[in-house]
Amino acid sequence: MLSYPKEASVPKPSRYREDRHERLALSTYLKLTRASERLWNRLARSLEREDLTPSQFGVLEALYHLGPMCQRDLGERILRTSGNMTMVVGNLERRRLVRRERSATDQRYNQVYLTGEGERLVRRVFPGHAEAITRELAILTQEEQRTLGNLCRKLGAVA
Repeated sequence: MLSYPKEASVPKPSRYREDRHERLALSTYLKLTRASERLWNRLARSLEREDLTPSQFGVLEALYHLGPMCQRDLGERILRTSGNMTMVVGNLERRRLVRRERSATDQRYNQVYLTGEGERLVRRVFPGHAEAITRELAILTQEEQRTLGNLCRKLGAVA
């Protein structure tokens, strides 16, 4: 097997313009996206054992911690489209983990409630999920976690 010597970090050829600011932004974006996807995929494995998608767990967790919510607000909370939320909540409702009630004053709104079965599932799954997140982020110091959190908040606030 051939072995190549490690070279200093040499930028790979790119078809992008030679604008240093653009190259740095693109490189940073790719690193952020890849890290996020890899972390998301590793954490999703434990949810798959419970036959839950990350979106479904996000709904259950939000309802558990915040109480009943309008389906539209739930979608905004877990960053999902209204069409996707209809499917996610529908699948949870079929499993009897949540229930929907139409607003008496405005038929366009569905209020989503966690059922007893849904609450039991979240109480059982959440501690392990939180522990897995803690393990994954332990690669960073607490100060680095705070810095990353602040940077993510700053990026997310850009309109």
